[in-house]
Amino acid sequence: MQLTVNSSINMDLLMYTVSIHVPVLQVLVGIFLFVNSLMIFTFLKKEVFREDTRYILFAQTLFVDSAFMVVNNILFICYGFQYRIHMIPCIILCLAMTFFYICTPLTLVAMCLERYVAICMPLRHAAISTSRNRCFGFFIIWGISSIAPIFNFIAYLSTVHSSALFSYALCSVELLLGEEWVAQTRALIFQIIFFFMIVVVLFTYIKIMIAARAASSDNKKSTKSLRTVILHAFQLSLSIVQFVTPYIEIAFWKGDVMMFINVRYSSFVVFMIVPRCLSPLIYGLRDERFFIVLRHYACYGVDNLSQSLSIRSKVRPI
Repeated sequence: MQLTVNSSINMDLLMYTVSIHVPVLQVLVGIFLFVNSLMIFTFLKKEVFREDTRYILFAQTLFVDSAFMVVNNILFICYGFQYRIHMIPCIILCLAMTFFYICTPLTLVAMCLERYVAICMPLRHAAISTSRNRCFGFFIIWGISSIAPIFNFIAYLSTVHSSALFSYALCSVELLLGEEWVAQTRALIFQIIFFFMIVVVLFTYIKIMIAARAASSDNKKSTKSLRTVILHAFQLSLSIVQFVTPYIEIAFWKGDVMMFINVRYSSFVVFMIVPRCLSPLIYGLRDERFFIVLRHYACYGVDNLSQSLSIRSKVRPI
Protein backbone atom coordinates (compact mmCIF):
# COMPACT_ATOMS: atom_id res chain seq x y z
CA MET A 1 0.00 0.00 0.00
CA GLN A 2 1.39 3.38 -0.90
CA LEU A 3 0.06 6.87 -0.35
CA THR A 4 -0.18 8.99 -3.51
CA VAL A 5 -0.70 12.73 -3.46
CA ASN A 6 -3.86 13.83 -5.24
CA SER A 7 -3.25 16.39 -7.95
CA SER A 8 -5.91 18.66 -6.43
CA ILE A 9 -3.85 19.15 -3.28
CA ASN A 10 -2.12 22.48 -3.08
CA MET A 11 1.49 21.40 -2.67
CA ASP A 12 2.60 24.94 -1.85
CA LEU A 13 0.20 25.00 1.09
CA LEU A 14 1.36 21.54 2.12
CA MET A 15 5.02 22.57 2.09
CA TYR A 16 4.18 25.79 3.94
CA THR A 17 2.41 23.83 6.67
CA VAL A 18 5.29 21.40 6.99
CA SER A 19 7.86 24.22 7.01
CA ILE A 20 6.08 25.66 10.06
CA HIS A 21 5.70 22.34 11.86
CA VAL A 22 9.24 21.06 11.36
CA PRO A 23 11.21 23.95 12.98
CA VAL A 24 8.91 23.98 16.02
CA LEU A 25 9.23 20.23 16.30
CA GLN A 26 13.02 20.40 16.05
CA VAL A 27 13.17 22.89 18.91
CA LEU A 28 10.98 20.67 21.11
CA VAL A 29 12.92 17.53 20.21
CA GLY A 30 16.25 19.32 20.72
CA ILE A 31 15.28 20.50 24.22
CA PHE A 32 13.98 17.04 25.07
CA LEU A 33 17.16 15.29 23.91
CA PHE A 34 19.38 17.78 25.73
CA VAL A 35 17.56 17.26 29.05
CA ASN A 36 17.55 13.48 28.59
CA SER A 37 21.26 13.44 27.71
CA LEU A 38 22.10 15.44 30.83
CA MET A 39 20.08 13.05 32.99
CA ILE A 40 21.64 9.98 31.36
CA PHE A 41 25.08 11.49 32.03
CA THR A 42 24.10 12.10 35.67
CA PHE A 43 22.89 8.51 36.01
CA LEU A 44 26.10 7.07 34.54
CA LYS A 45 28.38 9.23 36.70
CA LYS A 46 27.07 8.01 40.07
CA GLU A 47 27.37 4.35 41.01
CA VAL A 48 24.67 4.69 43.65
CA PHE A 49 22.11 5.31 40.90
CA ARG A 50 23.34 2.37 38.81
CA GLU A 51 22.67 0.01 41.73
CA ASP A 52 19.11 1.15 42.46
CA THR A 53 16.30 -0.54 40.50
CA ARG A 54 14.20 2.62 40.49
CA TYR A 55 16.92 4.68 38.81
CA ILE A 56 17.87 1.87 36.43
CA LEU A 57 14.29 1.71 35.17
CA PHE A 58 14.28 5.50 34.94
CA ALA A 59 17.48 5.38 32.87
CA GLN A 60 15.88 2.87 30.52
CA THR A 61 12.96 5.24 29.92
CA LEU A 62 15.48 7.99 29.11
CA PHE A 63 17.37 5.79 26.62
CA VAL A 64 14.22 4.40 24.99
CA ASP A 65 12.45 7.76 24.81
CA SER A 66 15.50 9.42 23.27
CA ALA A 67 15.86 6.68 20.63
CA PHE A 68 12.12 6.77 19.91
CA MET A 69 12.17 10.55 19.50
CA VAL A 70 15.10 10.43 17.06
CA VAL A 71 13.53 7.69 14.89
CA ASN A 72 10.07 9.25 14.92
CA ASN A 73 11.50 12.66 14.12
CA ILE A 74 13.35 11.27 11.09
CA LEU A 75 10.19 9.61 9.78
CA PHE A 76 8.11 12.73 10.39
CA ILE A 77 10.53 14.94 8.46
CA CYS A 78 10.79 12.48 5.55
CA TYR A 79 7.04 12.09 5.35
CA GLY A 80 6.33 15.79 5.78
CA PHE A 81 8.60 16.74 2.87
CA GLN A 82 7.33 13.78 0.80
CA TYR A 83 10.80 12.25 0.63
CA ARG A 84 10.78 8.61 -0.49
CA ILE A 85 13.29 6.24 1.05
CA HIS A 86 14.28 2.63 0.37
CA MET A 87 11.92 0.08 1.88
CA ILE A 88 14.57 -1.90 3.78
CA PRO A 89 15.76 1.00 5.99
CA CYS A 90 12.12 2.12 6.18
CA ILE A 91 11.08 -1.26 7.59
CA ILE A 92 13.96 -1.20 10.08
CA LEU A 93 13.01 2.29 11.29
CA CYS A 94 9.31 1.39 11.58
CA LEU A 95 10.01 -1.82 13.52
CA ALA A 96 12.41 0.01 15.85
CA MET A 97 9.84 2.74 16.43
CA THR A 98 7.15 0.17 17.26
CA PHE A 99 9.49 -1.51 19.74
CA PHE A 100 10.32 1.78 21.50
CA TYR A 101 6.67 2.77 21.29
CA ILE A 102 5.63 -0.19 23.46
CA CYS A 103 8.73 -0.35 25.65
CA THR A 104 8.21 3.00 27.41
CA PRO A 105 4.75 2.37 28.94
CA LEU A 106 5.81 -1.17 29.89
CA THR A 107 8.84 0.26 31.70
CA LEU A 108 6.54 2.70 33.51
CA VAL A 109 4.41 -0.25 34.60
CA ALA A 110 7.57 -1.94 35.90
CA MET A 111 8.34 1.24 37.86
CA CYS A 112 4.85 1.03 39.37
CA LEU A 113 5.54 -2.53 40.48
CA GLU A 114 8.91 -1.52 41.92
CA ARG A 115 7.29 1.29 43.93
CA TYR A 116 4.56 -1.11 45.06
CA VAL A 117 7.16 -3.54 46.43
CA ALA A 118 9.17 -0.72 48.04
CA ILE A 119 6.15 0.84 49.81
CA CYS A 120 3.88 -2.12 50.48
CA MET A 121 6.54 -4.79 51.11
CA PRO A 122 9.56 -2.84 52.41
CA LEU A 123 11.08 -5.81 54.25
CA ARG A 124 11.15 -7.89 51.05
CA HIS A 125 12.25 -5.09 48.75
CA ALA A 126 15.98 -5.80 49.02
CA ALA A 127 15.45 -9.53 48.41
CA ILE A 128 13.20 -8.93 45.39
CA SER A 129 15.14 -6.05 43.85
CA THR A 130 18.27 -8.01 42.93
CA SER A 131 20.39 -7.79 39.78
CA ARG A 132 19.13 -11.20 38.65
CA ASN A 133 15.49 -10.19 39.02
CA ARG A 134 16.22 -6.90 37.27
CA CYS A 135 17.68 -8.73 34.27
CA PHE A 136 14.69 -11.07 34.22
CA GLY A 137 12.34 -8.07 34.33
CA PHE A 138 14.14 -6.36 31.46
CA PHE A 139 13.94 -9.52 29.35
CA ILE A 140 10.18 -9.61 29.97
CA ILE A 141 9.80 -5.93 28.97
CA TRP A 142 11.91 -6.35 25.83
CA GLY A 143 10.19 -9.63 24.96
CA ILE A 144 6.68 -8.16 25.17
CA SER A 145 7.84 -5.05 23.29
CA SER A 146 9.16 -7.27 20.48
CA ILE A 147 5.90 -9.15 19.86
CA ALA A 148 4.27 -6.48 17.69
CA PRO A 149 7.42 -5.64 15.62
CA ILE A 150 8.15 -9.32 14.94
CA PHE A 151 4.54 -9.94 13.93
CA ASN A 152 4.56 -6.86 11.65
CA PHE A 153 7.78 -7.98 9.99
CA ILE A 154 6.63 -11.57 9.37
CA ALA A 155 3.17 -10.48 8.20
CA TYR A 156 4.62 -7.88 5.83
CA LEU A 157 7.01 -10.37 4.24
CA SER A 158 4.17 -12.86 3.78
CA THR A 159 1.80 -10.37 2.12
CA VAL A 160 4.03 -8.47 -0.34
CA HIS A 161 6.10 -9.48 -3.31
CA SER A 162 9.84 -9.69 -2.75
CA SER A 163 10.39 -6.90 -5.28
CA ALA A 164 8.60 -4.50 -2.93
CA LEU A 165 11.58 -4.67 -0.59
CA PHE A 166 13.70 -2.87 -3.20
CA SER A 167 11.22 -0.10 -3.96
CA TYR A 168 11.04 3.45 -2.59
CA ALA A 169 8.09 4.85 -0.66
CA LEU A 170 6.91 7.53 1.75
CA CYS A 171 7.95 5.79 4.95
CA SER A 172 5.23 5.23 7.52
CA VAL A 173 4.23 2.45 9.92
CA GLU A 174 1.00 2.12 7.93
CA LEU A 175 3.03 0.67 5.06
CA LEU A 176 3.39 -2.53 7.10
CA LEU A 177 -0.39 -2.83 7.49
CA GLY A 178 -1.25 -3.58 3.88
CA GLU A 179 -3.81 -6.28 4.66
CA GLU A 180 -6.86 -5.81 6.87
CA TRP A 181 -6.11 -8.90 8.97
CA VAL A 182 -2.62 -7.56 9.71
CA ALA A 183 -4.02 -4.29 11.05
CA GLN A 184 -6.68 -6.14 13.07
CA THR A 185 -4.17 -8.55 14.61
CA ARG A 186 -1.80 -5.71 15.46
CA ALA A 187 -4.73 -3.90 17.10
CA LEU A 188 -5.53 -7.03 19.11
CA ILE A 189 -1.92 -7.23 20.35
CA PHE A 190 -2.08 -3.58 21.43
CA GLN A 191 -5.43 -4.15 23.18
CA ILE A 192 -4.06 -7.10 25.17
CA ILE A 193 -1.01 -5.07 26.25
CA PHE A 194 -3.31 -2.11 27.01
CA PHE A 195 -5.54 -4.26 29.26
CA PHE A 196 -2.50 -5.76 31.02
CA MET A 197 -1.08 -2.32 31.81
CA ILE A 198 -4.41 -0.95 33.03
CA VAL A 199 -4.86 -3.85 35.46
CA VAL A 200 -1.32 -3.58 36.85
CA VAL A 201 -1.42 0.22 37.17
CA LEU A 202 -4.80 0.27 38.91
CA PHE A 203 -3.76 -2.48 41.32
CA THR A 204 -0.42 -0.92 42.25
CA TYR A 205 -1.71 2.62 42.62
CA ILE A 206 -4.64 1.64 44.81
CA LYS A 207 -2.30 -0.36 47.05
CA ILE A 208 0.30 2.44 47.15
CA MET A 209 -2.25 5.12 47.99
CA ILE A 210 -3.77 3.02 50.77
CA ALA A 211 -0.33 2.25 52.21
CA ALA A 212 0.82 5.88 51.95
CA ARG A 213 -2.23 7.23 53.74
CA ALA A 214 -2.04 4.59 56.47
CA ALA A 215 1.68 4.98 57.12
CA SER A 216 2.16 8.72 56.82
CA SER A 217 0.97 11.05 59.57
CA ASP A 218 2.69 14.02 57.93
CA ASN A 219 0.11 15.80 55.77
CA LYS A 220 2.78 17.58 53.75
CA LYS A 221 4.56 14.33 52.92
CA SER A 222 1.27 12.62 52.11
CA THR A 223 0.28 15.46 49.78
CA LYS A 224 3.59 15.21 47.93
CA SER A 225 3.16 11.45 47.51
CA LEU A 226 -0.35 11.88 46.15
CA ARG A 227 0.86 14.54 43.69
CA THR A 228 3.52 12.14 42.45
CA VAL A 229 0.87 9.46 42.01
CA ILE A 230 -1.37 11.85 40.06
CA LEU A 231 1.50 12.93 37.78
CA HIS A 232 2.50 9.33 37.19
CA ALA A 233 -1.09 8.29 36.47
CA PHE A 234 -1.47 11.18 34.01
CA GLN A 235 1.75 10.18 32.27
CA LEU A 236 0.67 6.57 31.98
CA SER A 237 -2.75 7.55 30.65
CA LEU A 238 -1.13 9.61 27.88
CA SER A 239 1.31 6.77 27.15
CA ILE A 240 -1.51 4.23 26.95
CA VAL A 241 -3.53 6.50 24.62
CA GLN A 242 -0.60 6.10 22.18
CA PHE A 243 -1.96 2.65 21.35
CA VAL A 244 -5.17 4.24 20.03
CA THR A 245 -3.72 7.14 18.00
CA PRO A 246 -2.46 5.01 15.05
CA TYR A 247 -6.02 3.88 14.36
CA ILE A 248 -7.22 7.50 14.41
CA GLU A 249 -4.44 8.55 12.05
CA ILE A 250 -4.99 5.70 9.60
CA ALA A 251 -8.48 7.06 8.85
CA PHE A 252 -6.79 10.13 7.32
CA TRP A 253 -3.89 8.24 5.73
CA LYS A 254 -5.71 7.34 2.51
CA GLY A 255 -7.28 10.76 2.11
CA ASP A 256 -6.03 14.30 2.55
CA VAL A 257 -2.24 14.25 3.01
CA MET A 258 -2.17 17.65 4.69
CA MET A 259 -4.88 16.65 7.14
CA PHE A 260 -2.96 13.44 7.89
CA ILE A 261 0.24 15.42 8.60
CA ASN A 262 -1.65 17.87 10.86
CA VAL A 263 -3.27 15.02 12.80
CA ARG A 264 0.04 13.15 13.11
CA TYR A 265 1.83 16.33 14.20
CA SER A 266 -0.77 17.05 16.91
CA SER A 267 -0.77 13.48 18.21
CA PHE A 268 3.04 13.44 18.14
CA VAL A 269 3.26 16.52 20.36
CA VAL A 270 0.44 15.63 22.75
CA PHE A 271 0.83 11.86 23.09
CA MET A 272 4.53 11.35 22.25
CA ILE A 273 6.48 14.36 23.53
CA VAL A 274 4.36 15.42 26.53
CA PRO A 275 4.30 12.07 28.42
CA ARG A 276 8.01 11.59 27.75
CA CYS A 277 8.74 15.04 29.16
CA LEU A 278 7.00 14.01 32.38
CA SER A 279 9.56 11.27 33.07
CA PRO A 280 12.41 13.74 33.70
CA LEU A 281 10.02 15.84 35.80
CA ILE A 282 8.71 13.01 37.99
CA TYR A 283 11.87 10.93 38.41
CA GLY A 284 14.57 13.53 37.84
CA LEU A 285 13.68 17.05 38.95
CA ARG A 286 11.29 16.00 41.74
CA ASP A 287 13.68 13.39 43.14
CA GLU A 288 15.85 15.18 45.71
CA ARG A 289 18.90 12.92 45.46
CA PHE A 290 18.93 12.88 41.68
CA PHE A 291 18.23 16.61 41.37
CA ILE A 292 21.18 17.57 43.60
CA VAL A 293 23.62 15.63 41.42
CA LEU A 294 21.91 16.80 38.23
CA ARG A 295 22.23 20.44 39.29
CA HIS A 296 25.88 19.86 40.12
CA TYR A 297 26.67 18.65 36.57
CA ALA A 298 24.30 21.12 34.90
CA CYS A 299 26.32 23.92 36.49
CA TYR A 300 29.53 22.29 35.18
CA GLY A 301 30.60 21.43 38.73
CA VAL A 302 30.89 25.09 39.76
CA ASP A 303 30.29 24.49 43.47
CA ASN A 304 32.25 25.39 46.53
CA LEU A 305 33.74 22.66 48.69
CA SER A 306 30.93 22.63 51.25
CA GLN A 307 28.31 22.19 48.52
CA SER A 308 30.26 19.31 46.98
CA LEU A 309 30.53 17.58 50.35
CA SER A 310 26.83 18.10 50.87
CA ILE A 311 26.10 16.46 47.51
CA ARG A 312 28.25 13.45 48.34
CA SER A 313 26.65 12.96 51.74
CA LYS A 314 23.16 13.10 50.29
CA VAL A 315 23.63 10.67 47.45
CA ARG A 316 25.36 7.90 49.37
CA PRO A 317 22.32 6.39 51.10
CA ILE A 318 20.14 4.22 48.90
